[in-house]
Amino acid sequence: MAAKTTNDWNPGTYHRFRGQRLQPALDLLARIGGLPDGDVVDLGCGSGAAAPALAARFAGRQLIGVDSSDAMLAEAGALGRYARLECADIAEWRPEDRAALIFSNAALHWVHGHEALLPRLAGMLAPDGVLAVQVPHQNNAPSHRVWLSLVNEMFPGAYDASGGPGILLPADYHRILSPLGRLELWETEYYQALPADEDGHPVRRFTEATFARPILSALDDTQQARLIAAYEAVMDKAYPRGADGTVLFPFRRLFFTLQV
Repeated sequence: MAAKTTNDWNPGTYHRFRGQRLQPALDLLARIGGLPDGDVVDLGCGSGAAAPALAARFAGRQLIGVDSSDAMLAEAGALGRYARLECADIAEWRPEDRAALIFSNAALHWVHGHEALLPRLAGMLAPDGVLAVQVPHQNNAPSHRVWLSLVNEMFPGAYDASGGPGILLPADYHRILSPLGRLELWETEYYQALPADEDGHPVRRFTEATFARPILSALDDTQQARLIAAYEAVMDKAYPRGADGTVLFPFRRLFFTLQV
């Protein structure tokens, strides 16, 4: 929900696993302490899933949502929780005033150049302000790796993985951020029980709305169907379904807070 892509996000598809996607945002929010005066920015806000919690925690402050997806911003606006919504690419966005908090849940992995981006975001904070970030750290797991290996094998050259989501190593974030302020850096692996889905393997249904979205959008309908069939065959082995069709899906996420 961060950088511009070739097609817009589908809020309905993304919301299929709303609860699983929201929990990391709530966990990140719980680690944020006191803030100076200033606005709270929900950077890569998407459809505003974290807005109710942010608005409740920081009542009385202006809550500003920033995203590049028109479809997601339309849903965020309907919530009535944001003082202002801005359609912008995170890589180019700048606030009107220094922020008390820049909160980014599951967005910055879509933006490249973290070596430059993160110090730039930290520089947009008021003194004692906080940059709070969560990004998926799942690219090496079968759920994500298999999409890439199969599309490269079945349709060579159809998809350029260099434009897809990715993050740095935790040690790199420590090196970049620790000189800038007080850094807390951690990972959590969530064991998500995905419900049975008559339309396909639950892990495919989970990943097709996010990580696999640009991969699938690079293919025509026939190619998509072939890729999905091959992916699901692997997922049945990597993440076997229980007797009731549910799947226990481990999903790792990386978090950090930086107070400048």
